[in-house]
Amino acid sequence: MAFGFAQAFKTFGKLTLAGAIGASLAAGDVGAEQKTPSPGSAKGQFGAVGLPTQGPAQPIGFYAKGCMTGAVALPADGPTWEAMRLSRNRRWGNPAMISLLERLSQDGVKYAGWPGLLVGDIAQPRGGPMFNGHASHQIGLDADVWFTPMPARRMTAKEREDLPFTTMLQKDKFLTVDPNVWTQSRARLLMLAASYPEVERIFVNPAIKKKMCDTWTGDRTNLGKLRPEYGHDSHFHIRIKCPAGAAGCTPQAPVAAGDGCDKSLAWWFTPAPWAAPKPPKPGAKPPKPPREMMVSDLPKACAAVLDAASVASMQAATYGGPSAASALTAAPVAEPAADPDEALPDVGPVPNDKPAIQ
Repeated sequence: MAFGFAQAFKTFGKLTLAGAIGASLAAGDVGAEQKTPSPGSAKGQFGAVGLPTQGPAQPIGFYAKGCMTGAVALPADGPTWEAMRLSRNRRWGNPAMISLLERLSQDGVKYAGWPGLLVGDIAQPRGGPMFNGHASHQIGLDADVWFTPMPARRMTAKEREDLPFTTMLQKDKFLTVDPNVWTQSRARLLMLAASYPEVERIFVNPAIKKKMCDTWTGDRTNLGKLRPEYGHDSHFHIRIKCPAGAAGCTPQAPVAAGDGCDKSLAWWFTPAPWAAPKPPKPGAKPPKPPREMMVSDLPKACAAVLDAASVASMQAATYGGPSAASALTAAPVAEPAADPDEALPDVGPVPNDKPAIQ
């Protein structure tokens, strides 16, 4: 690696408090506080829509501020995948993303020794901000894949709701991958996903990124696509580029050149990412609570997306046609609790690249 971590770990030996905070956040043990959105908010309105729009698929806006038209659903079951947490109704995406997930599931069996994917959240039927769990996943070009392999049998809808996440980290050590859980097949799956040209980024826990930097002996060309981020210790988050011709899609800046095994990664092993917010100065006015995001805060086209006509049914909008739609269903949950692994922490950024440390 271009940067040694010994000094960083030595420093952390003296910073037990920061280490405790970081370990709990990284392992997903601390969930963000989330209030029920008001009916008129963007979260409330987009979360209440059950089906996508008719018409062509178009991502509108940015990954963390937008919506989409013409979404298709990942079938709940496929030969090499199973969709999880069906009650959330978040297995919708741009056809480019759904196609990629199906391809990755098949290639994973062939080339990575991975028995099949458990697919988590993709997006809501019309995208937009979600009630819990994500700041991005708004335009159908983000998807979560569990580090848990698909079992040899089909799980029931209830099993898919109840199956716990499995962290890849040691809970008694700061940002350290558990050697009893981590496998080379998981590493191969990550690098396989990163090899697709349309994949722009894959968010993983900083400890997993470091593990890959330290141990991956294959082609490292696409290692830089693995981006360290809070959480992401029991799943990885795939983000693809704006599809060709998607004029309304706002692209993200390209990933910096190199493998990412440098000072920008070492930053995660310092106190900075885990520091608690500074207390207000004596006598200072308390900060105003953040304002709810409204539909008017999104791209103008998103208001029309909410009002657009729906497809006839989920089956009609399932990728591969009605015959690919599974009969496996789950009753919607009115106010789902935030899964610890999915929730964003109270401190730190939403999934995005960190600036390089100068």
